[in-house]
Amino acid sequence: MGKVRFILSIWVCKLLILAGQIAGKKSSATPGVYALKICPDVLRILSKQVKYKTIAVCGTNGKTTTNNTIYKILSDKGYKVCCNRVGANMLSGIVTAFCESANLFGKLDADYASLEMDEAYSVKIFDHLIPDIMVVTNLFRDQLDRYGEVEVTASYLKKALSKSENIELVINGDDPICLTVGKSHKKVRTFGISEASEMKFDKTSECQFCPECKEELKYNYRHYSQLGDFYCDNCGYKREKIDYEATNIDVSKNLKFTVNNKINIDVSYRGFYNIYNILSAMAVCDICEIPMEEINGILASYKPQIGRMEQFDLNKPVILNLAKNPAGFNQAIYTVMADERKKDVLLGLNNNETDGVDISWIWDVEFEKLKDESINSLGCVGMRGKELALRLKYADVDKNNITYSVLKNAIYDMLKKDGEVLYILVNYTVIFEAQAILKSIEEEMKNEH
Repeated sequence: MGKVRFILSIWVCKLLILAGQIAGKKSSATPGVYALKICPDVLRILSKQVKYKTIAVCGTNGKTTTNNTIYKILSDKGYKVCCNRVGANMLSGIVTAFCESANLFGKLDADYASLEMDEAYSVKIFDHLIPDIMVVTNLFRDQLDRYGEVEVTASYLKKALSKSENIELVINGDDPICLTVGKSHKKVRTFGISEASEMKFDKTSECQFCPECKEELKYNYRHYSQLGDFYCDNCGYKREKIDYEATNIDVSKNLKFTVNNKINIDVSYRGFYNIYNILSAMAVCDICEIPMEEINGILASYKPQIGRMEQFDLNKPVILNLAKNPAGFNQAIYTVMADERKKDVLLGLNNNETDGVDISWIWDVEFEKLKDESINSLGCVGMRGKELALRLKYADVDKNNITYSVLKNAIYDMLKKDGEVLYILVNYTVIFEAQAILKSIEEEMKNEH
């Protein structure tokens, strides 16, 4: 009977995925809900069939990009990888990914599994599968009504990690909060940026005080938020030696840096933060004994997922980016300001449950940086677009700001403005609607020609 339920759960999951795709939906999580109801052990059974290693990618920002970068490297090297690439990172989304990868008889032909995981849900997911490698990209404030402060998020990860001492932890060594997660763990590797950057930005820090003794943390240099070369004069808590470090950084055009003084990276990505994403992916692949000689070529052909500095050509460049918390929004603004072209900027903010109902965090975003001659115009849209406009007013950013009630109208209007490039910075539930509209406009323009 158990075998029948297992096979049935996979069939139902696959049928629901297909039905959802026909209906134009992502179908990345709901099918897994039904699979679990039919066979609660479906994930446990499937995950044991992974030949080599299972990788869990957690962290506030960058986990989708990091997870998909790992997938790209492994698959380009010829390995079969089970991956929740769309970013459905709770238990049901991971079940869906496994069922989709399995055949109709419950056989999983996968060398690796690379799985983005929600931090709070990691404890529950680890009851069904124990990863061989766990990545923690960073820990910032995000969805305060759900997670609370970052120490709460760190506690979820510590609890998940405690389920096995054999997990190899790959952790951001520039993050004083991240390091507390691996403090008592045996197998820890770190990644970080080992030189001062030119980031004159982002005064907000998630960790102003030492996690050990609560005295004020000091820095030899700081990149953004709490990330940098930190130390505590009182108790000696500090950034330790980094296992995978970036130096010789140049973000003036392409993203250029050197890893461990031997591997040169030169890719046409935007965003200083992508250095961390690439470093963590490279650390994972090194643990998996994947040769890194061709890494730059693989990274150069990688296309970011939805809304990760995703570019559209609509008679002028349009760049769509997810910005869902202070650290992420500040980094997005930094990237916008590093672009020397004349820019129009559309900001979008919803506060659905999946976005986080509490939007007080927008007062920690450095919108003041948009007070620059290169910013041609600013628009605000979304359920809380008016609050964004108010925040811009208090930031003394006067660019004839317009608040729109309909996203599609906002995009069409902003496209008519005379900036050389349009940036669209929006949070989670706006991103998919924005991408669909931009793809539709792109298709219209192709048909016209």
